[in-house]
Amino acid sequence: MNASTRGRIDVVQHSSQLLRNNPLADPADRDLYCYLPPGYDESRQRYPVIYFLAGFTGRGKSHFQIPDPWAQPLDARLDRLIASGALPPVICVNPDCFTRFGGSQYADSSATGPYERYVTDELVPFVDARFRTLAGRDHRGVTGKSSGGYGALRLAMRHPDVFGALGSHAGDAYFAYCYLPDFPKFVLEVGKHGGTVEGFWRWFEALPKKTSEALTALNILAMAACYSPNPKEPLGIDLPVKLPSGDIRVDVWERWVENDPVHMAPRCAEALRSMRAIFLDAGLRDEYNLQLGARILCEKFSGLGLSYTYEEFDDTHGGIVYRYDRSLVELGKALA
Repeated sequence: MNASTRGRIDVVQHSSQLLRNNPLADPADRDLYCYLPPGYDESRQRYPVIYFLAGFTGRGKSHFQIPDPWAQPLDARLDRLIASGALPPVICVNPDCFTRFGGSQYADSSATGPYERYVTDELVPFVDARFRTLAGRDHRGVTGKSSGGYGALRLAMRHPDVFGALGSHAGDAYFAYCYLPDFPKFVLEVGKHGGTVEGFWRWFEALPKKTSEALTALNILAMAACYSPNPKEPLGIDLPVKLPSGDIRVDVWERWVENDPVHMAPRCAEALRSMRAIFLDAGLRDEYNLQLGARILCEKFSGLGLSYTYEEFDDTHGGIVYRYDRSLVELGKALA
């Protein structure tokens, strides 16, 4: 592929007012990775925009630093799709919404910071002012994988004035299947480190290598920070389980459920109905049961009379960057 058929990555530092003085002391100044399509610098054309949200423990730049040497990073993927004609030229924006807990779920929370508004109220106007975008929800979409897919569902459902098309690769849905199985693991892991979330958190931050067991427990803590914050509790979080027993706190769990796309969908039916495209997929062997979450979500969509595309494929949860072609093409065509 020669230079004329390649886009470029513009790394812009954005200084957020909303994230300043956030509870975790995470940086308010963040690098925003923006893909600009081939010919951007030579033309005066305006382009649709796709916001691509990173999954848990990921940052926007992660999409361009794929560790698998056989997998295409996002810029090469976009170059190929545009060159083939499958995807109209688009700008692709990759926000950094990482937190010390590993992620933000793209939600506003008193325990982490206002990451939902950070994207919708700060980044979108910033991008429209800086780049030649087709500014408007009918030319702006959002997609992502895993927690990024959840973020895309959340933002599209809650901000149809901002986003007009939606993609989700194995996005978190039906929390009873994707989170509940890890509650016992969380309780037992916390029990090894003093039996308190403060003790676990001190141990985790000092851990030189973050093990899979530690990250599994951290994931539950991070989700609690996003779905059930409480400034009066340790770390500003209401846990969904009692310690040390592990008994589920029904009142807190119900707050989680309110944030589940499966339960959000009926409340956000008009927003979903306004989408120019909805694309979802999940692997048949997803370790977090997200293929079941997607099926249940699609049942809700069908019951609401929504038009959408859903695909299952023979794979697990990880290493599915090759599937990004599908949402990019579907959204790009709808937004062009």
